[in-house]
Amino acid sequence: MSIFAGKTLMITGGTGSFGNAVLNRFLKTDIAEIRIFSRDEKKQDDMRHEYQAKMPEVVGKIKFYIGDVRNKSTLKTAMKGVDYIFHAAALKQVPSCEFFPMEAVKTNVIGTDNVLDAAIDEGVKCVICLSTDKAAYPINAMGISKALEEKIAVARSRNSGTYDENGNFHGTKICCTRYGNVMCSRGSVIPLWIDQIRNGNPITLTEPKMTRFIMSLEEAVDLVLFAFENGQNGDILVQKAPACTIQTQAEAVRELFRHQSPSFKEGAGEGPEIKVIGIRHGEKMYETLLTNEECAKAVDMGNFYRVPADNRGLNYDKFFKEGDEKRNILTEFNSDNTVRLDVAQTKAKIASLQYIQNELNGIANLAK
Repeated sequence: MSIFAGKTLMITGGTGSFGNAVLNRFLKTDIAEIRIFSRDEKKQDDMRHEYQAKMPEVVGKIKFYIGDVRNKSTLKTAMKGVDYIFHAAALKQVPSCEFFPMEAVKTNVIGTDNVLDAAIDEGVKCVICLSTDKAAYPINAMGISKALEEKIAVARSRNSGTYDENGNFHGTKICCTRYGNVMCSRGSVIPLWIDQIRNGNPITLTEPKMTRFIMSLEEAVDLVLFAFENGQNGDILVQKAPACTIQTQAEAVRELFRHQSPSFKEGAGEGPEIKVIGIRHGEKMYETLLTNEECAKAVDMGNFYRVPADNRGLNYDKFFKEGDEKRNILTEFNSDNTVRLDVAQTKAKIASLQYIQNELNGIANLAK
């Protein structure tokens, strides 16, 4: 029996890559129901047909709700009887958010506040908010909006419930997970490169020396589950992910798929040209998962870091009498100082993905 036995889970933005990964992980378990909440009826219909075809014996556990996190009333309707929520709904394309920052605010900031407000009102036991490395030292609109999402989650957690003398939580537990680039998720660069190779075009990348954390969808789900099981109210949970340069990632994809290029000839070189097009709006040279300031209180949990909520009050005067000079020895955790993968290691990590196996074997990926 799992921790989700007989429970109802709701996923906001559930038609995306993360929602599909959760369905594939949990549909055949003893979970009672998974609610997919999103605003795109076409994606919901595609998902409905897909799971009717591949998991007909358990597809009845999926319930679809059309709504928008910007509209609290649709959230409250969908949350009736929900035990747990994975909040994945977001605007996440960096350039799009740079041009339309208020749209990012409406979804990522106000939408998150609506989700948490409705969850507390409806007695949901736990909400895990999915955040991003771009929320740490944010320089673009998307990262700033996700940083505010984290701040809202922590602020809400201060009044969402309490722990009893036995350490049991009563109320709505709220945690955030922060992770880096998820390979082959919707809008990620690897599917674009595969299409470029197959069409006989150069592989385009922004800046060869740029570094990025890389992780699989399965690892993203693992992080959310770790937060669900081990996070305390108000925590931010971070997974220790490896990284590689964009050049390394492009070379790895080229090695895997160059035989699918129209111009491929055995022994005729390394494959399609890699063309540098320059950094896009709002991009960083490297990403940060744990800031130097967060390191002051972060807890090392093996494969994860836990950043407890700062639950001090606004009465700062007392800290002149009750200071705390202790500080951890951890320093900023970013994609330049983590484990750096070479081309062979990156190729092996990418090749292990089911999406990539399907692409290499000519199997259609229905849930992109």
